[in-house]
Order: sequence, then structure tokens, then C-alpha cells
Amino acid sequence: MPGEPDELWVDEQAGPVVRPFAVARGRTRQRGAALDLIAVVVTAEVPMPDPRTLGPEDEQILERCLRPRAVVDLAADLLLPVGVVRVLLSDLLDRGLVTVQRPAGPRTGPTDRRLLEEVINGLRAL
Repeated sequence: MPGEPDELWVDEQAGPVVRPFAVARGRTRQRGAALDLIAVVVTAEVPMPDPRTLGPEDEQILERCLRPRAVVDLAADLLLPVGVVRVLLSDLLDRGLVTVQRPAGPRTGPTDRRLLEEVINGLRAL
């Protein structure tokens, strides 16, 4: 009957339930520079470490990143929150097992006035 203390809140088909903070070993912040949602991650071409030193999520990340993957796509594939994936990626990055191509930042040089005028004229034409 619902509301009883020994009632299971998941069915047998759900399998083991692991909270996201447990996957990230209790951490909520990544080390180092922030990983943008559209940063591209690739498994580094280095010898793989002993599998006993990797968690199951680490192995999945390394497998999926054999081809370039955006952080947000990786999180969707793994069915994990982006924050958890960022923590896991920062660990792998620290170990040299992945490389990250961050998106280009904003231009710091002078703004091209002619380009801005063309954009404004194009918007007015709409």
C-alpha cells in the first residue's frame, strides 16, 4: 500500500539507482578552467591506463570520445547532468586521457565598422 515505510520507490526493471553526486565522487565543481557546453572532447592518443583506475562512466566517455564530441552531446548520451560530466571530464583532462578544444572567445581587436553597418542594413531590410 502506498505510503508504507517499506514501499519500493522504483520497480525491479529500473536496476540500481546511483545519484549523480555519487558518480562524481561527491564533487560538484570541476577543476581547472570551465568546460563550455560546446567544447569538443576527444580521447587522447596515449596508452590507456589500467582499467581498474577508471570508473564505468570514465570508460564510456573515453569510448564515445574516440570521435570528437561536444560536452553537451556527451551528457545527453550518458544520461547524466552536464555538471557531472564536466567533473568527470576535468578528471580525465588532468590525467591526460582527453583533449578539449574550447570554442573561440570573443574578438578582442577593433570592431569592423563596415561589417556592423552591413548587419544593421540587413536587419532593416527584414
